[in-house]
Amino acid sequence: MSQGADADDAPADVVPPADGFVVPRFAGISTFARLPLIDQVPHADVAVVGVPFDSGTTFRPGARFGPSAIRQASRLLRPFNPHTGTFPFADHQVVDAGDIACTPFSSDQAVTEIESGMRALLERVPIPIVLGGDHTIALPVLRCLRALVGEPLAVVHFDAHLDTWDTYFGASYTHGTPFRRASEEGLLRRGQCLHVGVRGPLYDIEDLTDDSDLGFRMLSTPFVARIGAEETADAILALVGDAPVYVSIDIDVLDPAFAPGTGTPEPGGMLSRELLAVLRHLRGIRLVGADVVEVSPPYDSSEVTALAAANVAYDLLSLLADPRAGPAYEH
Repeated sequence: MSQGADADDAPADVVPPADGFVVPRFAGISTFARLPLIDQVPHADVAVVGVPFDSGTTFRPGARFGPSAIRQASRLLRPFNPHTGTFPFADHQVVDAGDIACTPFSSDQAVTEIESGMRALLERVPIPIVLGGDHTIALPVLRCLRALVGEPLAVVHFDAHLDTWDTYFGASYTHGTPFRRASEEGLLRRGQCLHVGVRGPLYDIEDLTDDSDLGFRMLSTPFVARIGAEETADAILALVGDAPVYVSIDIDVLDPAFAPGTGTPEPGGMLSRELLAVLRHLRGIRLVGADVVEVSPPYDSSEVTALAAANVAYDLLSLLADPRAGPAYEH
């Protein structure tokens, strides 16, 4: 069956990804899931956009190459998501908006440039799915979405780390600080933000009290492993309610066995199966934007990390589509 025939009731003006039965998946321009570019369609509802910045990283670099690696790994994605019963590319016009260019030399300048580029994109497309880059990029994206939505956002943050530290070597904008800055700037709904999958050592016990004071709650990796994916999703949904939600996914939330290509790997992480299952159970969340960050291809093995990230982005897109069938696979 061709990709164009998968969803007969799709809006007539939606341009789908390239047909895998016409153009082999290893051929053609490497856009996310082989989607059309933003300038190839008259309008767009959702944009996948890269931000190839990694100068905010504090250990292993390389996430500047993350967007291109995730796009390459997304070639095998198909139009129907049987886990959710959705056609994520059919209900809305989804496009690849290319990359937001920024300097690799100054985090302060880069944050300003990313914010400017994101603001311009949101004038054309209301919902971004952002491919990083390191986690520094979340702050300028949150600034833009807060302005667009007109109210503070709830954040669901999947990560091995808190990313609510203050500074690193005197720098205020790093991949470990975005959610402290966002909370300080009034971008977030304090009490409706949470970390999922955190683990590993900290600098001090005050890291936890500071994080709580900034308005975050925590579902640790042992907690997720103990209660399961569906119950974890239920806990997330209960906390965020009907608030506008930004989902931020650092790929190091996964165990290094499933995501070796990342800048700050921590043993004892979630399985890729667990992460995808949690996302698939977030049906009904009011998603206004998301990111998938910290994929570092130089440390990746056989595209394991990039493949995980591509599928994570696909399941985020699936949350924006209406189910047309029940799940075809058991959860």
